[in-house]
Order: sequence, then C-alpha cells, then structure tokens
Amino acid sequence: MKHLLGGKGANLSEMTNLGIPVPPGFTITTEVCGAYYKNDQQYPEGLAKEMEQNLSSLEKLMGAKLGGGDNPLLVSVRSGAAASMPGMMDTVLNLGLNPETVDGLIKKTGNERFVWDAYRRFIAMFGDVVMGIDRHYFEEVLDEYKKMAKVVSDAELKVNHLKKIVKEFKEIYASKAGHLFPYSPRTQLEMAIEAVFKSWNNPRAIKYRQLYDIKGLLGTAVNIQAMVFGNMGKRSATGVCFTRNPSTGENRFYGEFLINAQGEDVVAGIRTPEPIGNLKKEMPKVYEQLLEYKNILENHFKDVQDIEFTIQEDKLFILQTRNGKRTAQAAVKIAVDLVKEGMIDKKTAIMRIDANQIDQLLHPMFDPKAKKEVIARGLPASPGAAVGRVVFSAEEAEKMAVKNERVILVRKETSPEDIGGMHVSEGILTTRGGMTSHAAVVARGMGKCCVAGCGSLTVDYENQIFRVNGRMVKRGDYISLDGGSGEVMLGQVSTIEPKLSGDFATLMEWADEFRELKVLANADTPEDAKRARELGAEGIGLCRTEHMFFGGDRIGWVRQMILTAPTVRNLKTKVFSLEKELANGAKNNGNSEALKRELTLVKKELRKPLDLYLHALEQLLPMQRHDFEQIFTAMDGLPVTIRLLDPPLHEFLPQEEHNQNEMAKQLKVSLKEVREGVAALHELNPMLGHRGCRLGITYPEIYKMQMDAIIEAACNVAKKEVEALPRIMLPIISTEQEFAVFSKMIHQTAKEIMGIEKVTFNYMVGTMIELPGAALIADELAEEAEFFSYGTNDLTQMTLGISRDDAGSFIPEYLEKGIFEKDPFRTLDKRVGKLVQFATSRGKEKRPNLKVGICGEHGGDPESIIFCHKTGLDSVSCSPFRVPIARLAAAQAAIKAEKEGEAEIKGVCVHATA
Repeated sequence: MKHLLGGKGANLSEMTNLGIPVPPGFTITTEVCGAYYKNDQQYPEGLAKEMEQNLSSLEKLMGAKLGGGDNPLLVSVRSGAAASMPGMMDTVLNLGLNPETVDGLIKKTGNERFVWDAYRRFIAMFGDVVMGIDRHYFEEVLDEYKKMAKVVSDAELKVNHLKKIVKEFKEIYASKAGHLFPYSPRTQLEMAIEAVFKSWNNPRAIKYRQLYDIKGLLGTAVNIQAMVFGNMGKRSATGVCFTRNPSTGENRFYGEFLINAQGEDVVAGIRTPEPIGNLKKEMPKVYEQLLEYKNILENHFKDVQDIEFTIQEDKLFILQTRNGKRTAQAAVKIAVDLVKEGMIDKKTAIMRIDANQIDQLLHPMFDPKAKKEVIARGLPASPGAAVGRVVFSAEEAEKMAVKNERVILVRKETSPEDIGGMHVSEGILTTRGGMTSHAAVVARGMGKCCVAGCGSLTVDYENQIFRVNGRMVKRGDYISLDGGSGEVMLGQVSTIEPKLSGDFATLMEWADEFRELKVLANADTPEDAKRARELGAEGIGLCRTEHMFFGGDRIGWVRQMILTAPTVRNLKTKVFSLEKELANGAKNNGNSEALKRELTLVKKELRKPLDLYLHALEQLLPMQRHDFEQIFTAMDGLPVTIRLLDPPLHEFLPQEEHNQNEMAKQLKVSLKEVREGVAALHELNPMLGHRGCRLGITYPEIYKMQMDAIIEAACNVAKKEVEALPRIMLPIISTEQEFAVFSKMIHQTAKEIMGIEKVTFNYMVGTMIELPGAALIADELAEEAEFFSYGTNDLTQMTLGISRDDAGSFIPEYLEKGIFEKDPFRTLDKRVGKLVQFATSRGKEKRPNLKVGICGEHGGDPESIIFCHKTGLDSVSCSPFRVPIARLAAAQAAIKAEKEGEAEIKGVCVHATA
C-alpha cells in the first residue's frame, strides 16, 4: 500500500503486523496531499474529523493526552512518499511541548534535564521546518552555551543551561517568525502537518525527484506517532543500522548509535556515533533483540533494510525500515548473495540492479571521504573521475602527456582534430555541447571522463585561463572532474579504482540467460574492440572510419587528399563538359580545335592535383587495411559494422591560423592554398550538407579506397584462420538510388578481390537510417539493404529540428517546465521512436531476415533499450564501457515484457471468468 500510505507508513503498518515494537500512530494518506495541492493548498472536507478520531484513539492507547498537563502525549510528525527520498522532506519531533506540558512531563518522568532538552530541540526543529528559520541561529546560541559551560557535547549541558537556551530560542522564533511560539499543541500539530505537505514541493525534494526520475506520485503521506525518547539518560539511545554493509554488500550487521540522544544527532554529526557492535557491550539484551528484528525484516522484505531505532530506558522501538540505499558494488554483491541464500531468484536479482548504477563499477571514482571544492557544474557526459592540469589545446595535451603529465583538456567545444589530445587526457571539460556532442560521444567511446556544456565557464584561449564564479583558473592548475555528477572541482581530489568482482561476472551471466537483444559496441580502434569484447560485446555495431584518420602518421595524407579533392572534382567536371561538347560536333560551330586545346590544358592542369589526390589515397589504403585487420582479429567470429566516411571534409582541416601554418609546412604548400582549401569546403549548415554518402557520390575514389581496404583486410585475416564478418554501412542515405550505387560498387569490389585472393567470407551491406526521409522509404531500401542501423543521434536532430551541440542552452529549461519529459539525446523521444517502429515494420515486411539495431548513444540507455526490445530490434550498440549496462538493461527489458505478458494473460482470464 505504498502508493496510498507512503513507504514509511506502509512499512510501519507491515512491522506492526509482524509483531515488531513500533510506536503507535496513524497515517494521513498521500491522497490528502494530492487533494491539498489540487484544492489551492486547502485540506479536503472531513479531514479534521478523521484526524480528531484517530488522535483520540492514539491518546486512549497511550493513556496520555496531547496537551494534557498531568500526563502529556508528545508526537512526531514525519513525511513519507511512496518512493524513498531520504532527507528530502521534513520531520518534526517532540511536538506537544509548552510550559504546562513541560511541568507535567517532569513530574511524570522525574527527569528534568531530559524534558528541557526535548523542549529546546522541539523549538529549533519547529522553527526550522515549519517557519523556515535558518537553523544556524539556534545552533549559534547552543554553541555559545557549550563554550560557556566548557563542554564539547550538548549532552553535557545542565538543566539551568537548557532553560536559558529555551528562553533564547523562543526569542529567536518570535523575532524571525513575527509571532510568539505557538502554545497550543493542537495548533503545533496543524502547522507541522501543513509543513510536511509543503515540503513535498520544496526545491530539494523537486530536484531529487528530477535526478531519480520519480514521477506519478500523489504526494507525501504524513505519519503521526507517539514519541519515544533516546535522550532520557544512559539507558536510552538512538541509532541507524543496515542489515548488510551498504558500501561493500558484505553480510555483516552495519550501523551506528548514540547514547542519550535523538535521531537528529546521528544524522547531523553533532556527536561522533559509536559502531553498532559496541551496543552489545552497553545493552546486550537490547542488542540481541535488534539482531532478531533485523533478521525478521530482511527475510520479510527480501532485501537489505535501512532501520532507524530508539531505545527508551532499555526498551527497543523500531521507528522505520526501508530498502537500503547502496553503492553499485554492494548492489551487485547483495543481489548475487540473496540468490545464493535462496531468498530471491535470478530474475528478481537482475531487476534489483539500477542498470545506470553499473557505470560506477567501470570507471575510477572519487574517494567518498575526500574533501572537495566544487566551482562549477556541467552535464555528466561521460562517467569517471579525472584529475589533471588544465590545458587548452589538444597539441598541448599531447606534449604534456609525453612527459607523463596528467592533463584535463578544457575547450569551448571539441572537434575531430582534437582526438589526439582527447585520447591522452584524463578528462575533457567543455563549455558548449550536450550529452551527445562530439566531446561526449568520443569520451564515452574512449572510456574518458567528460563534463560538457559547462556554461558558467568563460574560456580565454589567448591568455590560457578560464573564469568561473569570480575565480580564475590558469593553464597548469589542477582541477578534478566528476563525469557522473558533472561537478568541476578545484585542485586534486583523491580517486579510487573500481574493482570488478566475481559477483559482477555472475550477474552478467544471469543477464545473458534472459536477454533477447544482442549487445554490440561502438569501437573505432583495436584497443576499443578488445575492451568491448572483454566487457561482453557480441560484435561491433559502429566502427567510425573517420576516427582512424587522425593518427599522427596519416592526418597529413588525409589533408592532402582533402585539399586536392575539390580541385580534382572541379577539373574533372570541366573535362567531362568539354569532352561532351566535342562529341556533340553539331553544336560546337566549328570551334573544335579551340575546344581540343582547352581540353588539353585542363587535363594538364588536372594531372598534378590528381596525382597528389590519388597518391594520398594510395598511402591511406594500407593504413586503413591494417586498422581493419587488427579489428577483425580482435573480433574474430563476431560481426564488425564499418561505416564509410561520414563527416564533412572541413572537419579534418584546422580552423585556427597557427594550425593552418603548421599544415602548410607539413604539406609543403603556401598558407594561402591552405586557407583557400578551408574556405572552399566551408558550408553554412554542414550537418545537412556535403557529408556521408554524398561525399562518396562526388568523390567515389574515397569510398572505393575504403571498400578495398575492408575487403582486402578480411581476405588477409581469413588466410590466418581469423573469421571476419564485415558489415559495410552507408551513412546519410536518403534515396534508394544512392544505396543502389554503393551496393553495386561494394559487391563488385568484393567479387574482384575475393577472386584475386581466392578467399570467400560472409559480408553484408546495409544502411544507417539517420534521416526521417530514409525511415519513410524503409521498404524500398530493404529491397537491397541487408541490415538497418538507426543512427539515433542524427535521427533525433533531424526529426526534432534540434542541434545536439546547441541543445544544452535550452533543454534543461524544457525539462524543468515539463515540455520534454526526458532529454531526447539521452532517452529516445517518442516521435523518433515512431519513425523507428515504422521503418522496422516496413523493412521487415519487405525482407523478413533484415537485421535491425541502433548505434546512437541511445543504445546504452536502459529506458531506450526497453523500447528497442518492445519494437523487435535485433541489437543495440553502445560505447564499450556501457556494454555491461546494456546487457543488464536488455535482460530487464525481456523480464519486464514477460511479466507484462503474464499480467495481460491473467487479466484476460479474470475477465473471461467474470
């Protein structure tokens, strides 16, 4: 009944049914909170009457009365939503105290110090929670009295001190609230209940729900319980414990307690708690009871429990139990152990793990005990912990890396030419770009930490500094990046390396038993391919050939190819035009001799750039072939999907003048020629311009070189008994005619080379679907295409009309205002999803054995993977470090679908019976 009673209320009721000692009380349901907000923050009719009835029952049960002078009842007022949100909403303790009940409680207990201690706690907590008075005003007074009394702990303060503190606390309350502290316990209760309802929409609670994607709840419940006191002396205590270690997952009782204290003291860290094991010495009988209850609760809920308890004069009360928050390492160990102990089955264990949390196990992490100074926050684009010196250029990063210096590359945005610097950097920080920007995508593929779109930073390349919130950070200064939270920290924060346990491997084996989707990896290098295979990838779903072009020994040849290509193309067009005019003698009006002379001159002019162009391609061919040989070898027996050159050519050329100078020297051409080449390739909208298969149409020699390299590499490794399974993929296809041109070219190339090498192997030709137009003609493309791979990064851009590199400037606001439910570049948008469903359906109708998968960043997103499973895709592909996440998420998708199917069948049977 969590949806109605909230997690806390439901579990209190459950514990009561189990016979566990819980302080009596009642719950105001989440429906009341929902009605409160719908009704302009007014309570629903009838609530007051029901409250009075339940309060009266509680008073009878306790033999005490709220506001009763002789035998006063004190209560706690606690929040409790259906989803656990620890510390996000409000609690008020010791409610019901006023001068009259203070006297009555002193007479009843004979413990004057305890009563005045409870009173000062109540005023401070009520002032903070109900009236929003900053807690530090009360804490300053408390600290002054501890100094005056020359004591360290507030437990050492005497009655006379506490009386004076209460007087000053009331004065602070009256000054800040504008009215006297409420005398009537009924008024106190009404105000506290309203404060708890209001805390549902406080900023920290809203932020928590956003971060943990908590949606669809009515609001918080309110639990009103009789107070039990851990601050009544040396035979009283309070504490928090876990049935297993939430950090390591070890099956050992874990927790802390404080003698003569209330729960807030443990949480606030005002006093240093003692480890739970010490309770055995202090109160052995109570300790044995606590052990018994923790075992009952874990066995009942079949999960690790986070338990709050209070001991009042040797009597134990359990105040709360909930499923314990835990680290990724602990989550895996606990899930596996519970299966081995027979408490849960494999499917339950798989569903218990947050797939995204697995990320923590695959990257370095900051030591949770380390001090850190956060100076900015960006988007958590690629997880991990990175520490290094600030550099502002890829070249500088590479130079410093040679000297074994750890560096953080700070850029306004990255481009493909930064790849070398990105590769050697510990982490990447950009001021622009989103979760699928160049920096983010490349960093995830490399397993590098990245914080992107950190808009509060101002980068000054000229002076080699960046500024943020009044601070200046210079080149060479140390900073630390947390790619999991997006935090940028000053200085060196200590890190710890993750350790993959045998339990992790066991969990992954179980996931593989249940999943139906194949999990492939996006990998561009032999190292990435090897790492992906180690992490369980069943092939490569995207090998981006352009990333191979940035190696130190080949970028020069690439640039020579690019600089000469437009000239070659223009002159070839001119040659074709002149030859056509000469052939059509009837229309040249006797000018054939002049045309012949012009044709000779143009052909002569073409010779040098054509030689340079073809020579560059000749140099690149063996390099590409070697790359593919290594990747095929690493993925022996598994498919390797290779995308032919995709980005616009200008991305391979330097945009900054000092880099253009360097390029001119390397290529032995003038700076003017380099500038002209860069200008010639400039496009107003390159994402929609001359890229992908359009390059292959206009520069067929480039695509032919790549086809040769792939087929030759497959033949070469086949001779060494390595099974290569290339899938050649064409990017930015928008018509079936484009696909037909290259499909014919690939099959012809394969036939020729296999004939020469006397080798045969299986290969496939397919297309990326990145354009809505391609999705709409999926049936026509499937006539020749053997596989589809949805490039969901570009498909999202093209469908929604949003640049992924600029989206960071407004998407956070869209999310905050509820215009977008999720960032469409992280989780597949429903409109993009409809295109995927349509194209998959139409494609498989035409070619039933069509292989269909996604290779965009969504391939590693658990929610998107559920969609892929439901849509009937064959595979997902993601960066190597997200492969385990995708394996787990794919298993969860299959288990979830099975449960939904069972529920649907059950529903039909019930309907038929009815």
